[in-house]
Amino acid sequence: MLELVAVRHRYDGRVVLDIERFAVAPGSGVAIVGPNGSGKSTLLRLLALLERPSEGEVRLDGVVVAGAKAPRAGARRRITLVEQRPLLLRGTVRENLEFGLQVRGIRRTEVNRKVENIAARLEIASLLHRRRHELSDGEVQRVAVARALAVEPDVLLLDEPASSADRAAAQTLYRALAEERARRPLAVCLASHQLEDAYRWADDVRALAEGRLSPVTPENLFRVELPSGGGDLKHVCVGTIEIAAATDKTGPAILAVPPTDIFVSREPLASSARNVFTGRVTRLTHQRPGAVLVTADVGVELVAVVTEEAARDLGLTPGGPVVFSFKASAVRVF
Repeated sequence: MLELVAVRHRYDGRVVLDIERFAVAPGSGVAIVGPNGSGKSTLLRLLALLERPSEGEVRLDGVVVAGAKAPRAGARRRITLVEQRPLLLRGTVRENLEFGLQVRGIRRTEVNRKVENIAARLEIASLLHRRRHELSDGEVQRVAVARALAVEPDVLLLDEPASSADRAAAQTLYRALAEERARRPLAVCLASHQLEDAYRWADDVRALAEGRLSPVTPENLFRVELPSGGGDLKHVCVGTIEIAAATDKTGPAILAVPPTDIFVSREPLASSARNVFTGRVTRLTHQRPGAVLVTADVGVELVAVVTEEAARDLGLTPGGPVVFSFKASAVRVF
């Protein structure tokens, strides 16, 4: 178990991460989502023991490995981070994959076997003789993930691992991660802005906003400036629409609209909902058995969840018309 406990982290005196507890269990697949600047990369760097938290502790299997004191020796070998723009060592792709195995004292024949195996699984065998300047950004990401998997860490941390990959390459990467998790109790924790990918492969999807874990699911999070005055009903611009929220707060805030609180229809209906938006369906995704995520462009992208039966009855299809309605009291503000 890798976890952050009572962590508050600062850069130049500014709190960028404030988390009471964040745990990655052995064998789990965790996805962290959130807007740019929400603290995803910082969280991964703390988990990877590359930075020491300003306050709080990082624990591995219940033992404090970082906190007031420097990271505990040996813990870093069990945790590997692949950053969004990974650096490769000088030399060929093969030499990059071999390096971590060689410093661990693994025999040459075993090194060769592991390199060939991981290269085949990530579909980079044809790249083994190439050097960094001969690779695309997407290929560099796959090589970096292969290099990390080759040394078989207990925890693999990935920061936007498919951000430069095409769809086929991203699927290859996620398939390799799933195979590795099926083979041994590898814990994977990745930061991603692709909600569809996060839901497809992760067991647990968590949202960050302003350095804090969101109390709702990751969809429909918006950074806004709440106006002063106006009582307990605020109207704020999000994209090209105006959302009504019941709150007495003012100033910078995050609005969150739970997908389960959005009513989906084909035509506007008589209701007390103060937020009614007409748009077009852009995507239908099966989140879990019996549930469908409906993504729509209503002037801003919003996501609702309906049953499979409701999706059929409404005749929802990509490009088709849809109306999203929700009450001002359904909008959470934090």
